[in-house]
Order: sequence, then C-alpha cells, then structure tokens
Amino acid sequence: MVTTTLAALEPGATAKVIQVKGRGSARKRILDMGMVPGTLIEVIRKAPLGDPIEFKVKGYHISLRKDDADFIEVQPNEV
Repeated sequence: MVTTTLAALEPGATAKVIQVKGRGSARKRILDMGMVPGTLIEVIRKAPLGDPIEFKVKGYHISLRKDDADFIEVQPNEV
C-alpha cells in the first residue's frame, strides 16, 4: 500500500484518507470537515503558488492550506 500526503497530489487525482496526523484544534477542524479515514477525496485545483489547494469531499468543495494538507495521509487511487 503506497501512501502520500494530500498536498503531494496533483489536480484531478483521487485518493482515500488513511489517517489525519497532528494534534489539537487543527486536527479536530480537519476531521470536522469530513476528512475522516476511509473518505474519498478529489483534488480540484491548486493556486498558482501551490497554496491553498481545493478539494472535493463528500460533494463539497473545501480549500486547505498546504501545511494543513500535509497532515492528511492518503492512499492514491489507481487510474
């Protein structure tokens, strides 16, 4: 099983959340957005300098800073 961080994925890629690292309010905020283990995520687009990144999660579009996306470990889906 190959894993990477959500920030490392390119636009158009899909992945399944494996775990959310980190502690405290930042981790809780990410989990409250629906990025819980097992959730499928699609990368929609990245800003020109790579920050923020827009994702589609459970039918909603969410933007995260690159630093926050680095806390989310995912398993990319094979195309």
